[in-house]
Amino acid sequence: MRERAARGARGPRGATITARARLGLSGTRGLVALALLVGVGAGLGAIAFRELIQGLTELFSGYRDYSAAGRVANPHVPGLGIWFVVLAPVMGGLLYGPLVARFAPEARGHGVPEVMLAVAEHGGRMRAQVPVIKALASALTIGSGGSVGREGPIVQIGSALGSLIGQAARVPERRLKLLVACGAAGGISATFNAPIAGVFFALEVILRDFETDSFGVVVLSSVTAAAIARGAFGSASFLHLPGFTLTSPVELVLYAALGLLGGAVGIVFIRVLYGSEDLADRLWRGPAWARPAVGGILLGLLLLAVPEMYGVGYPVLSLAVSGHYAIAFVLLLLVAKIAATSLTISIGGSGGVFAPSLFMGAMLGSAFGQVAHQLLPGVTAPAGAYALVGMGAVFAGSARAPITAVLIIFELTGEYSIILPLMLAIVLAAGISGRLSSDTIYTLKLRRRGIQIDRPRVVSVMRTVTLEDAIEPMPETLAADAPLSAAPARLTDRPDQSVPVLDALGRLVGVITAGDLEQHMMADDPPGADAGSLARGVHELHADDTLEDAVHALGATDATGLPVLTAGGREIAGWITHRSILYAYHRERRRLASAPTPTPTPADRPPARERDATPAVAP
Repeated sequence: MRERAARGARGPRGATITARARLGLSGTRGLVALALLVGVGAGLGAIAFRELIQGLTELFSGYRDYSAAGRVANPHVPGLGIWFVVLAPVMGGLLYGPLVARFAPEARGHGVPEVMLAVAEHGGRMRAQVPVIKALASALTIGSGGSVGREGPIVQIGSALGSLIGQAARVPERRLKLLVACGAAGGISATFNAPIAGVFFALEVILRDFETDSFGVVVLSSVTAAAIARGAFGSASFLHLPGFTLTSPVELVLYAALGLLGGAVGIVFIRVLYGSEDLADRLWRGPAWARPAVGGILLGLLLLAVPEMYGVGYPVLSLAVSGHYAIAFVLLLLVAKIAATSLTISIGGSGGVFAPSLFMGAMLGSAFGQVAHQLLPGVTAPAGAYALVGMGAVFAGSARAPITAVLIIFELTGEYSIILPLMLAIVLAAGISGRLSSDTIYTLKLRRRGIQIDRPRVVSVMRTVTLEDAIEPMPETLAADAPLSAAPARLTDRPDQSVPVLDALGRLVGVITAGDLEQHMMADDPPGADAGSLARGVHELHADDTLEDAVHALGATDATGLPVLTAGGREIAGWITHRSILYAYHRERRRLASAPTPTPTPADRPPARERDATPAVAP
């Protein structure tokens, strides 16, 4: 009995909390360790996912990337000739259609909205089967000819991994959301070799805030994932391009015009994509699992006409940026990509829209640049420079994430010389996109399901007040080597019926509750035991945790009071009880009621020393 009490093992939940406290997963160091673990998982996942896509593409087409192979037959089935591209999407649909319909319907589509929903509405919680089903479904979609990207799936895969790791460690909701963002950042970072863009994608699109604490752990995860991916793929830029320069300041006017066009194309893409989904929903009357296979016939016919649409299409994108295609052909590729991506998603395919938007932007920019260079050869750069800027403009127009757009193009190419026109075009693209539509390509999917991701939210006081503003002084403690005979007197003096136990260096060993002591006495254990043998490990709380975190911690144990450590440290800052939580809550509500301002966030609230000097607990 005494050993069980010493371990703090009161059921599975109590055992988990104790183990978590001993591993230090609830403190800042624990969060750092979890973020690094998520980064490792996202990096390895991106490598495995990329290899899976290339392997399946070779299985279905005979090439590691068929999009740049030309109008050629599959060497595995040469008798079919080019007509194999009609059968490939059908075969792929027969495999991933039932997989998604049966095990994870949220794996359908482009993935990022599901991650945004998990963060905004579900506290960062995602289902365990999502990473596996999303990886298989997306790899089968792309490998069999689906004209979608691999970045959206790896964002969902990495985010789900972060969610599962956080749930296993039972971290508070606020930190679980951070781990989801860490997974998203790691996925983008490893896929594009773009650690900076990965960080800002997670902050700008997934978390939708730029708090300092969020930035730090997301950076750790992104850098870790990038380092692992570079070990497998090297550190070279994603696109290998000749150098570009701003030939004349007059060009800025042309780049501004390209930015406006890019924003408009981004809106066209959004409307065609969701219009195609609506049309497919109206026309399809069969089972959901069969829809990708039947719709694959239409996709195959499109690939028969324009085989460059097979899969992600990065080789085609590179050729367009390098100036290998004529104006008419790049415009054809632009229209075909909008159609192919919309068709792939609307029939139930799984894949991202990130890469397709970059592809569309490259085609738009290449056509625009060729026209500009023919009309003004003396003051314009080669068409490839406009293709690069067009990539960022169309992505900004569809996703309305201008910071990510600037950084992703810079890291994809390593071309700093193009940064001024790139920033100008992206800002204008995002601006015109916002005037034409209130939704982005990600948020519109959620709004169509009745979820307004950008609606104003009432911030709970329980999530804004930190324990620094609620703790009371530590009660009288017991030394770990003190005899248990001293515990009853301490407990009878405490209204919260628990007493902290410290070691010889003043570090927390655990707490003894009245219930633990009663069980020990009833078991007739030897009376010579010391306090340390009965002290149970408890959930570690820190001064920068919130009242909500403390309520969850107190609810997971029968201790009525818990110690609070300093923010990011191991020193004891004070003691928290249900009474002190309620007092801090009501004090903050009174303060808000008397103030003419809306409910503040933690960053908005003044430091503790600037607020009223009311004591943390009632006298």
